[in-house]
Amino acid sequence: MKFISWNVNGLRACESKGFSDIFKEMDADFFCLQETKMQEGQLDIAFPGYESYWNSAEKKGYSGTAIFTRHKPLSVTRGIGIDLHDHEGRVITLEMPDFYLVCCYTPNSQDGLKRLEYRMSWEDHFRQYLKRLDATKPVILCGDLNVAHEEIDIKNPKTNRRNAGFTDEEREKFSDLLACGFTDTFRWLYPDQVTYSWWSYRFQARQKNAGWRIDYFVVSDRLQPRVQDAKIHTDILGSDHCPVELDLGE
Repeated sequence: MKFISWNVNGLRACESKGFSDIFKEMDADFFCLQETKMQEGQLDIAFPGYESYWNSAEKKGYSGTAIFTRHKPLSVTRGIGIDLHDHEGRVITLEMPDFYLVCCYTPNSQDGLKRLEYRMSWEDHFRQYLKRLDATKPVILCGDLNVAHEEIDIKNPKTNRRNAGFTDEEREKFSDLLACGFTDTFRWLYPDQVTYSWWSYRFQARQKNAGWRIDYFVVSDRLQPRVQDAKIHTDILGSDHCPVELDLGE
């Protein structure tokens, strides 16, 4: 099975840059989106053979997630069941027969780390949510998790040390998640590979490859034997992020 995750930074804008063609070409079983920045129905977009599920933020033009799938889920859950966190459209969970698929757009700690305290609360609650799912069946988590975990995952680690997405606190929370029985699939397969998934629109960052790896597929450790590959599609444009991929065997 092929899974794709992509922060499209506004699906309507991305559609004007060729999203539908990219979607068809990638030919995924599950195609997960973050930062859709729209309400369901604001864009006339559908693909034969796929059902779509949406979780939009209450605030218009902000955040939001969606999943397009060829495989009908047993159930669909929007949010994590905590009112504090469930107004920004950040999580969709599909329950499949032998796994949960969780699409997540993690809150950004923002300039000046204005939202870092909230982010820490989110991390703890979201980790507990994933652990509860994992106690029932294995979990596949994907999305823009808004953290570069290790220095290899960011072009300029020293100058970004206290910037949102590379604080010690955020990185430690990601380590805590992995310690609960989860695997960062790309880093597990490619421990020394330097590849990024997000580049600032400023300073010609993408042309200079001054990027961050903040988009992930994280799976329950017991799914490791089924992981065939994890890819970062740096050649695909249309957003300030590029798509990431997980290939899972039966």
